[in-house]
Amino acid sequence: MRLRRKPWARPELAACDFYVKDPPGYKGRWREVFGNNNPIHLELGCGKGGFISRLAADNQNINYIAVDIKSEVLGLAKRKIEKEYNEKGIEEIKNIRLMSQNIELIDNMLDTTDAINKIYINFCNPWPKTPYKKKRLTHGKQLIKYKQFMAQGAEIWFKTDDDGLFEDSVKYFEENGFIIKYKTLNLHESGFEENVPTEHEIMFSEDGILIKFLIAEYIMETPEVTFSDINTKEEN
Repeated sequence: MRLRRKPWARPELAACDFYVKDPPGYKGRWREVFGNNNPIHLELGCGKGGFISRLAADNQNINYIAVDIKSEVLGLAKRKIEKEYNEKGIEEIKNIRLMSQNIELIDNMLDTTDAINKIYINFCNPWPKTPYKKKRLTHGKQLIKYKQFMAQGAEIWFKTDDDGLFEDSVKYFEENGFIIKYKTLNLHESGFEENVPTEHEIMFSEDGILIKFLIAEYIMETPEVTFSDINTKEEN
């Protein structure tokens, strides 16, 4: 559904202390932005902010970066975050940053130094037609970019209502060196206790659509030590 233009969104974001106006300018410096060494979690496609607002307000010991490309939805997310923090009695919003960024170019704003500990991908566009599948946020082309700034043992938490996207995504993760730690075709009946529902998730569930979910872990590849390497070290 197309979101109506919201003239107030851009001015509000421009005046917002937790909105980042130039994300690429902070590449490699996100821990400086937050001013601490707490883990950094990243949501790709935060939409109206229902998910990230609850998650961040409940976990003040974790830093969150929430990304979307449209100022209209980021304006709504900004208001939702403020409302959530206010209701929980949190006076200052320190552990979350909003930004507008084309997710296909996400590697322009993050690098190895940032060491992201967790990525959330919730109900992204399934792009079902073959010519457009490379635009999927879980496609191998994107996973290669995420690996450039993920910490050792970092996880991607992925939720979708789309069967085809989920099946293909499992393959994408496995083909790109991720380990599937958890997988379910019916999240709400799985017993998984850490779920924070999104707006889309609630809507799909009310329509009887099952929610698919997985956790994929990234283990960095280490260079193999050869017999000649060992001999060289011993000689030195």
